[in-house]
Amino acid sequence: MKREMKWSGLVLTTTLFAGLLAACGNNNDNAGNASPSISANPTATSSASEDNLAPLTMTFYSEDPNPNWANMQDEVGKALTATTGITLDAEYAVGDPVQKSSLIAASGEYPDLISAKGSISKFVDAGAVLDLTDLIDQYAPNIKKVFEGQLGRLKYSEVDPAIYVIPSYSTVGQQYFNAGGGFELQHRVVKELGYPQIKTVADFEKAIKDYLKLHPKDENGNPNIGLSLNADDWHMFISVTNPAFLTTGGADDGEFHIDIDTQEVTYHFRRPEEKEYFRWLNHMNAEGLLDKESFVQKYDQYKAKIATGRVLGLIDQDWDYGDGEKALKAEGKFEYGYGHYPVTLTSEYKEASFWPSGFMAGNGLAISKDNPDPVRAIKFLDYLASDEGQVLMNWGIEGKHYKVEGGKRVIPEDVNNRKINDATKFQKETGIGNYNLLSAHYGDGVKDPTGNYYTTNFPEQIVAGFNDVEKETLAAYGATTWRDLFPKEEEFKVRPWGASWNIPVPTESDSVVLEKKLQDITWKRIPQAILAKPEEFDKIWDDYQKELIAADVEKAEDLREELVKARVRMWSE
Repeated sequence: MKREMKWSGLVLTTTLFAGLLAACGNNNDNAGNASPSISANPTATSSASEDNLAPLTMTFYSEDPNPNWANMQDEVGKALTATTGITLDAEYAVGDPVQKSSLIAASGEYPDLISAKGSISKFVDAGAVLDLTDLIDQYAPNIKKVFEGQLGRLKYSEVDPAIYVIPSYSTVGQQYFNAGGGFELQHRVVKELGYPQIKTVADFEKAIKDYLKLHPKDENGNPNIGLSLNADDWHMFISVTNPAFLTTGGADDGEFHIDIDTQEVTYHFRRPEEKEYFRWLNHMNAEGLLDKESFVQKYDQYKAKIATGRVLGLIDQDWDYGDGEKALKAEGKFEYGYGHYPVTLTSEYKEASFWPSGFMAGNGLAISKDNPDPVRAIKFLDYLASDEGQVLMNWGIEGKHYKVEGGKRVIPEDVNNRKINDATKFQKETGIGNYNLLSAHYGDGVKDPTGNYYTTNFPEQIVAGFNDVEKETLAAYGATTWRDLFPKEEEFKVRPWGASWNIPVPTESDSVVLEKKLQDITWKRIPQAILAKPEEFDKIWDDYQKELIAADVEKAEDLREELVKARVRMWSE
């Protein structure tokens, strides 16, 4: 049966077979025993039972976009459809995702499945989502297996211990074998300069300046661009403001800096060292090294500019600028790709991209009160969390996207070449990577009962994905992957609160209004400070700090500190 709903966009059709559900339970029962193989052949699984459940459409809403979604007409999607039968008719947020979530939460009509990230509190407060505690306990053995020993962290809050979300953004057992952030420089830049040290903002600036002196224009006579930033809407966090704390020894706790020992909270823009980071960006602008369009260009324009090959340096995450780099790789312009460097303000700081948070729980998938069949919904999500489901989502279909040789899963060279160098089309066609955020899953470095990794992000496969130019750059810096250049996780204390940005904030809390007011001030003042004449920087910064005080920043810090300490207490029980 299919319900016609207004939430259009994503379609995931799934028929959950009784035999499949039994197989999910068997996977859990045998978790401790190594089996010879995990089938990702949906036909083999579904043929175990003739008692097929009727097709059912469920609506789905996600705050995160998925430009490579192909309405389940990709190969993995078709396999899921053949195996399961449920259809997700989904909508991805466009524009301001938080505003979109607010409108939906206030509407009184809810999608059946909701992935609202930090906005989940709006749906909880509206009574829109179900407590999943009993559903997980009764119908989701694979989800319980994935979160074994961590189920307590799924609780919403110290006051409300219900489970409203199956975490899908925070993986279990994650090991980071590669780096996708830090500061980026094109491989041609560092090669031309003899692979110089890239450890501080001064090093980064010098490399850009020296290369521009040698090559002010590209082969078509267009000016090369030193550093471009992505400040379009929420991308401001990733490319403009988050690097201020990462380069000055601060962990990623959203808009707050939290003392690891005392849990004292500070709005991170009030840290003196971050003022100096933004002064450096102001200097880059004054020197003509910062893209003059950084604060006016739209996201698509930013990616298109990267795709021209003219942008020498970035401060971003590869998932954010990746479409532009993928276009370059598709054209064989590998020297225009980017390496990742752990840049800090000065040598006294330790770059903090890999400061560990432990398993954070938090953001993920909720089942709404309007869902026509919550039991079927949780069983579908449980299949996705099964060994078979995770292998299918991460590796694809055996015989087409990977093969098994001597008990080891291997991606054929031609498939891997497309996966890396024609990534956008590959994902749209295969669906690999399109479904991971729907349910619980293990992180990189975790092995399944066959001794194979659940994901394809492990050292040998990562290296196999590097092109010759990237390997040459890495070798010049004495590294195998980019992660080798960054400080190790064990150099930091694990944050007992996970991450501040991951803590739900009740919609009635004064924090909601206060933090939005602070963000509005910050997003106005930071670009103003960066683009000002250097002699005007200090006055603008002082005015900015006064404006924060007037907006009650200290109260916002106190309220956030209460949330952090409450989570520490809850997770310590």
